[in-house]
Amino acid sequence: MNSDERNKQLAVYARAGEDLTGALRAFPKTMWTFKPGPDRWSIHEILLHIADSEANGFVRCRRAVAEPGETIMAYDQEKWVAGLRYLEQDSEDALLLFKLLRKINTRFLKSLPASAWANIMMHPERGPVTLDDWLDIYTAHTPAHIKQMQATHDAWLAAQQGKGADPGQSLYP
Repeated sequence: MNSDERNKQLAVYARAGEDLTGALRAFPKTMWTFKPGPDRWSIHEILLHIADSEANGFVRCRRAVAEPGETIMAYDQEKWVAGLRYLEQDSEDALLLFKLLRKINTRFLKSLPASAWANIMMHPERGPVTLDDWLDIYTAHTPAHIKQMQATHDAWLAAQQGKGADPGQSLYP
């Protein structure tokens, strides 16, 4: 990735907190624990996952810069959802954590010399990952989960209609 492409990617990466906050406003908080299926995540769980993923990404990014070539930790996101009891954690704290980590990382990434972007970290499942690859992955992560949240919201609306809600009546408080 050249520096112009990287700067454009960094701008998208930096906006993720605003994009996520805007998306969350569209979903009534009363439905955030709705799960569209037994093996599907609620909006609340997705938000906690995004924060935990960002915390992992924060460390991975720094390891790629400070310890190039080293192996980074993989984690089983399904075990994290259950084992860390996401539904018992605070969603507002998770959003604040995500936004703070993203802000700090954006500032850090913008300060790196061009040579650092070729640094490689070894992912146990993906193999070698450059810092540019890492940026692509984490830039795409939040928008993908915003789409997942929208699908969860759509499933919730359909379930409300199936319960006999008046289609002309607002389902929002």
